[in-house]
Amino acid sequence: MLQISRNVIISDSEIEISAIRSQGAGGQNVNKVATAIHLRFDIKASSLPDFYKQQLLKLSDNRITQDGIIIIKAQEYRSQLKNKEDAISRLKQLIKSAVVVKKKRKPTKPSTSSQKRRVDAKKKRSQIKFNRGKVSDE
Repeated sequence: MLQISRNVIISDSEIEISAIRSQGAGGQNVNKVATAIHLRFDIKASSLPDFYKQQLLKLSDNRITQDGIIIIKAQEYRSQLKNKEDAISRLKQLIKSAVVVKKKRKPTKPSTSSQKRRVDAKKKRSQIKFNRGKVSDE
């Protein structure tokens, strides 16, 4: 069982985990042992609350297919068990990040005094650069 929050729990039967051969360096071990993990989780068929499903399907994440299936490939570690734990924690993190309500931005304006200070600083800098120019003979 994967506990997302106090009320939201995903059963192990909803998560499809398969072991595959890992890519990259590793000598003979990489050709013999299937240490990488391929995790598949169907959002639409899951027991997640509707709000979670909607938020996950709205995400523009490469790991979510158009059919609403999350695919995570974990192959960082040499151990199958560590890769499995990594894949499950990444799934949990993805689901949690989808339902975080983002704080609404309040549009603000710079104060009148800060605007005045900015313009004065620009004028002063402009004068300094102007004084570096050629000197006239008048």
